[in-house]
Amino acid sequence: MLTRRLIVCLDVKGGRVVKGVQFESLRDVGDPVALATRYEAEGADEVVFLDISASAEERATLLDVARRTAERLFVPLTIGGGIRTADDVARALRAGADKVSLNTAAVERPEVLNEAADRFGAQCVVASIDAKRDGARWRVYTRGGRDRTDLDAVAWARECVRRGAGEILLTSIDRDGARTGYDLELTSAVAAAVSVPVVASGGAGSATHVRDVLRHGGADAALVAGILHDGETTVRDIKALLADDGIPVRKTA
Repeated sequence: MLTRRLIVCLDVKGGRVVKGVQFESLRDVGDPVALATRYEAEGADEVVFLDISASAEERATLLDVARRTAERLFVPLTIGGGIRTADDVARALRAGADKVSLNTAAVERPEVLNEAADRFGAQCVVASIDAKRDGARWRVYTRGGRDRTDLDAVAWARECVRRGAGEILLTSIDRDGARTGYDLELTSAVAAAVSVPVVASGGAGSATHVRDVLRHGGADAALVAGILHDGETTVRDIKALLADDGIPVRKTA
């Protein structure tokens, strides 16, 4: 059984880490460089920076933060938000990112996934999908969860992989910040449809929620944010529970 990853997500706005509920009601939770290095020391397998405002000015801020963080970080770093072209991907990689996440730009012009994968390799390209339940299916949303599309999340995930995405970052808008557990049904449906790793996001309220999405949701990795920022648990404690339950994880120091 492959080692499962615990990934810490830092939503960055104006050079600071923020957190909200269902992409709204944002509050400041700290400095991104300090938080990233702290979570790595606790045993995080990867760190994700998402520029949630994604204007040109904010993106420049995020790349500066990425450079400063990459100098101190030894685990993989993913950058997302405002990445629109293969040239933007190149800038993020030069700033120190190991992987780059595309969401809105991929929906608006799917060819960007092909272009990025062709230039830099599928291992660098993460298709970020924000999904919300719509009856018996899940609808894809863009622009930070504001714009509803006609895309079915499962079918879109399959298309992203066909175009070269090497990983799917799947966020349940319904569960984001709610701390009621990941959407296991959504995660399972996408994981069953694609051949690349799926990172589950949205809903982590406890270590048991992380365990459940890795064991029952088919996820290869789980994204965690708010419960760490608020000190309700630690990376070390989550990984200890996973290990105790027989889920293979990289050991913490």
